[in-house]
Amino acid sequence: MNVVPDKTLCVEVGEADFESEVLRSKQPVLVVFWAPWSHPCQILDAALNEVATACAGKVKVVKINADDNPDLSLVCEIQSIPTLLFFVNGSLRAKVVGTTSTQAILSKWQSVFRDSDAMPPSSTQQGK
Repeated sequence: MNVVPDKTLCVEVGEADFESEVLRSKQPVLVVFWAPWSHPCQILDAALNEVATACAGKVKVVKINADDNPDLSLVCEIQSIPTLLFFVNGSLRAKVVGTTSTQAILSKWQSVFRDSDAMPPSSTQQGK
């Protein structure tokens, strides 16, 4: 597991550590399949950093380079990038394809965690 350069809140994960970092994680995990050459992925970076900050300690944010991990991309049925996968207790709970906003990601977590103690803060709770 390596910290993505300049993205200290997002952790880079690959095929070797996907099971331990995502499927066996005690925390909910937001997995982002991306590629460094993709402009939409670059645009999404700012929102991911905001989500990682807002959800620090409650949700782990990991990035998987789709080009470097083709088998993992196949297993997770990634057809385009960026793709966001929301895992809870090792189970895929939601999927978002394409660029999206910080608010949309946090709203998706709200719907995934409607009845959970691990619910990340809503955008209105961020400033409190």
